[in-house]
Amino acid sequence: MNTPAAPEQASPQIGPPLWLLAELTYRCPLHCVFCYNPVDFAHHPDELSTDDWLRVLREARAAGSVQCGFSGGEPLLRDDLEILVAEAHRLGFYTNLLTSGVGLTESRAAALKEAGLDHIQLSFQDSTRELNDFLSHTRTFELKQKVAAIIKANGWPMVMNCVIHRLNIDYIDRIIDMAVELDAEYLELANSQYYSWALLNRDQLLPSREQIERAERVTNARREQYGDRIRIFYVVPDYYENRPKKCMNGWGNVFLTVTPDGTAVPCHTAAMLPGLSFPNVRDMDVKQIWYDSEGFNRYRGDGWMKDSCRSCPDKEKDLGGCRCQAFMLTGDPAAADPVCDKSPHHHVVTKAVERAQSGEGRMHEAPLVFRSPEESRKRPVLSS
Repeated sequence: MNTPAAPEQASPQIGPPLWLLAELTYRCPLHCVFCYNPVDFAHHPDELSTDDWLRVLREARAAGSVQCGFSGGEPLLRDDLEILVAEAHRLGFYTNLLTSGVGLTESRAAALKEAGLDHIQLSFQDSTRELNDFLSHTRTFELKQKVAAIIKANGWPMVMNCVIHRLNIDYIDRIIDMAVELDAEYLELANSQYYSWALLNRDQLLPSREQIERAERVTNARREQYGDRIRIFYVVPDYYENRPKKCMNGWGNVFLTVTPDGTAVPCHTAAMLPGLSFPNVRDMDVKQIWYDSEGFNRYRGDGWMKDSCRSCPDKEKDLGGCRCQAFMLTGDPAAADPVCDKSPHHHVVTKAVERAQSGEGRMHEAPLVFRSPEESRKRPVLSS
């Protein structure tokens, strides 16, 4: 696939990779239907060693990274998590653990506190045991509540995260109430964005417009009710916007993700894009990856854009939108993000929204696909 060149365009000024996301493993005890891990994750079982990750942390800090998130899969499945957190703390990172809570015992929490962990983001799937456990295909609801208490007992600020979609959006008031009861400082109500496993389940997960609008009203009412007790962030799904967002605040602009096998990418799903070669931290220094690699430079600036995007007055606001979403919905990673109503492919998004308006989900037509190694092995290899 040819990507248009624009030699007359000046190279964008590149700042440091401020946010490092260390995806330590794709192993996870949960089987969430909206997981952002690549659908072909089971084809990539390799994981960096402890020494490799320690080197990545040092190189990223030297390149200017200031915040480090440890995620997965479930990062607590790595026995060396405390070692990595301690090194990140020693280097001066602000450290964040993104976890399902599975494996966060009192003793493990004490070790992570001693290591210098700054912050924990705890995920729930819903406010009830029945739906939480159904959506994750595990019995974890009571465990998560215990973990929330452990987080608070250790004095960590807690962000509670709940992915919102058609199956739980009508209970958003109860989800907010639960977050307040658990004494969370922050609550992220992030409507599912339709990548990876969520894209496989889009017909079952995409809410109707009425559900989205009601959820916004309920969220605003709860903000007024609870005031400063909790900060609530509500993110609308891209499909209900007329303009795309800057993907990851701009391709290769702030975020650097290192996958379990060491592949360095600008976002969770970029490895799926055709015609791109993303380097591995085993083979290239983080600073060199960030500034010099073809994968990180391909969609920086506007030289890659087709004429319709490059001449658009909004291009500095959205930078053409998400490259992965463009590829998934059009087959062309250089196309305008179809979320944009100026895109010639916008009808792909509007058809999905129309389908969401037409009924109470589609599970009678196709069952939900739960994230699992078995399901992943059925999928073709998408990433290098």
